Amino acid sequence: MIHNLASSLSRRALLVGTAALGLVGPAAAQRRPQRLNVVATVAMVGDMVARVGGERVRVTNLMGEGVDPHTYRQTRADMNRLAAADMIFWNGLYLEAQLERVLQDFARRKPVVAIGELLPRDRLLADPEFQGRFDPHVWMEPALWSRAVEAIRDALITRDPQGADTFRANAAAVLAELERLDAYARRIFATVPERSRVLVTAHDAFSYMGRAYGLEVHGIQGLSTESEAGVREIQRLVDLLVERRIQAVFVETSVADRNVRALIEGAAARGHIVQIGGELFSDALGKPGTYEGTLIGMLDHNFTTIVRALGGDAPERGMQGRLGAGS
Repeated sequence: MIHNLASSLSRRALLVGTAALGLVGPAAAQRRPQRLNVVATVAMVGDMVARVGGERVRVTNLMGEGVDPHTYRQTRADMNRLAAADMIFWNGLYLEAQLERVLQDFARRKPVVAIGELLPRDRLLADPEFQGRFDPHVWMEPALWSRAVEAIRDALITRDPQGADTFRANAAAVLAELERLDAYARRIFATVPERSRVLVTAHDAFSYMGRAYGLEVHGIQGLSTESEAGVREIQRLVDLLVERRIQAVFVETSVADRNVRALIEGAAARGHIVQIGGELFSDALGKPGTYEGTLIGMLDHNFTTIVRALGGDAPERGMQGRLGAGS
């Protein structure tokens, strides 16, 4: 009797469970597909993966606002996130220098995609300090970063073929935004006077931007913030500021401003006044949930801030009408 009662209860539980599944049957499952658990190292990559992946991905960025990827070392929580991920995306090109061995190890077990390594070599700028390496700051040039979006799209399709139509449609929308941003940048940079087309920043993260829009770029530190700015380099840049009467230099959100202020003080000692033209985003996006916390918004902010400080004509609040000095 007890056995019959148990069997009856078991069958009832099975029926209830089946009925409950029926409430979220095939149609509901199609509306809410299984989401890929994706980890990205930097937000510039993570933002693009989230945009292309849409509802089919859940993206976690290891590095947040104001974090310098050149010197970042993984935490225990990071290792847990990487271990649990279905896919890992990173920039590569030696940007996340301290994480390379860890990411290469994970690549033996799951899809690990180094976006920068997939870009055409003839479009990459050489690292002047290390032979065989390239400048990793590829997101600074929208036309080049469009190739990264395509690489993200293709990697997601390989991992989740059922989402191919979604990934292609989302990628097309992002590519259109990048094309509009590039057109906006070309229009406003063309208004900067020829003599003022010099960009001096805390470290050398803006050369792709300079190549795209005709700027002469000087970083106090090299491509990596781990490189030290010597007295000789600071003096060379002070000479440049004074001799060419450059009016503005720029600080960065993820780099200490002490070297930039040393330039300003050095120029002032020689009778030339230099202002801080604004704060730029180089190796990190802005605060999550803000316009600057997106790749498009970060670049819009940078382009608009630079053009206005160098004497060009750009809308005060940027391409989208949501950026302003101090916003």
